[in-house]
Amino acid sequence: MASAGASPLSTVSLPDRSPRWRGALGPRLGAVLLLLIALPCFATLPWSLSRYDVQRSAQPGKLLAPPSLSEPLGTDELGRSLMWRCLLGGAISLGIGLAAAGLAVGIGTLFGAVSGLMGGRLDAVMMRFVDVMYGLPYVLLVVMISLSLYPTLTRLLSGPMGLPQTPASNAAGVVTLLIAIGGVSWLTMARVIRGQVLSLREQPFIEATRAVGVRMPAVLWRHLLPNLTGVIVVYATLAVPVAILQESFLSFLGIGVRAPLPSWGNLASAGVQELPALASPSLSMHWWRLLFPCLLLGLTLLALNLLGDGLRERLDPQRTAR
Repeated sequence: MASAGASPLSTVSLPDRSPRWRGALGPRLGAVLLLLIALPCFATLPWSLSRYDVQRSAQPGKLLAPPSLSEPLGTDELGRSLMWRCLLGGAISLGIGLAAAGLAVGIGTLFGAVSGLMGGRLDAVMMRFVDVMYGLPYVLLVVMISLSLYPTLTRLLSGPMGLPQTPASNAAGVVTLLIAIGGVSWLTMARVIRGQVLSLREQPFIEATRAVGVRMPAVLWRHLLPNLTGVIVVYATLAVPVAILQESFLSFLGIGVRAPLPSWGNLASAGVQELPALASPSLSMHWWRLLFPCLLLGLTLLALNLLGDGLRERLDPQRTAR
C-alpha cells in the first residue's frame, strides 16, 4: 500500500512518449541525408577539380548570374559556377572533417588508454598536460600550428614531390588545417577513454592478463579496444560535425582553406557580403551566394548529429540498460 504522503502519480508507470524520430527515424534520416549530400560531392571530384575556377564569358559587371538551367546554383562575382564550387567545397569540408576527426580519435584513444592503464604518477602528469591544453585558446593553437606547418608543407610538396606552386600551396593549406584541427580536438576523447579504462582495468579479465604477464600493447589491442569500440564509434560520429564546423569557422575567418580553393566556410564568408543589401533597397541582393553554401553545411551538420545521436542510443550500454 502506498504511504499517505505519497503522490498517486508516483505509483503510475507512464508510457514512453519519446518521439519516434529520435529512436528510429532520426538515424535513418541522417544517413540518407548525408548520403545524398556527400555522394555527389565525392563522385564529381574529377569534374569539379577542373571546373571550380573556370570563369564563364560574360560582360563586365554581369558576371553574377542567378540560378538558371545552365547554372543551377548561379555564379559568383568572378563568373565561376557556384555548383562546381559547392561540390568541391563539400568534398574538401567533409574530407577535412573526417580526417581531423579520425586523427583526434586516434590520438585521444591512445593517450587516454595509456594514461588510464598505467595509472600512478604517469597518469597524473598526462592528465595535467590535458588540463593545460584545455586552458589555451583553441583558435590561437590552430593559428600557431598552421603558421608553423604551412611553409614547411608547401616547400615539401613543391620541392621533393615536384608539384607546381599553386597546387602545392592549396594542398599544404588543406593538410595543415586538418592536422591543426585534429591535433587540438583529441582532449575530450582522451578524458572519456581514460575514464572507461579506469573502470575496465579493475575487471577480472584485465587482472588475469597481468597475472600471466601480457604486455601493455597486447592488453590495449586485444582486451581494451574491443570493449571501447562503442564509445569510440559514438565519439567519432559526433566529432565529425564538430570538425566540419571548426573548418568552416576557420575558413570563414580567413585562416582555413585558402582561395581560390573553395570550402563551405569560405563560400559562406563570401556570401556574407550580400547581407548589407537587406538593409539597403538600393543594393541588389545576390541571395544564392549565401543560401546554398549555408544550406549544404547546415543539412550536413544536421545529418551527422542525427546519425551520431542514433548510434549513441544504440551503442551506449547505460542507455541500453535503461
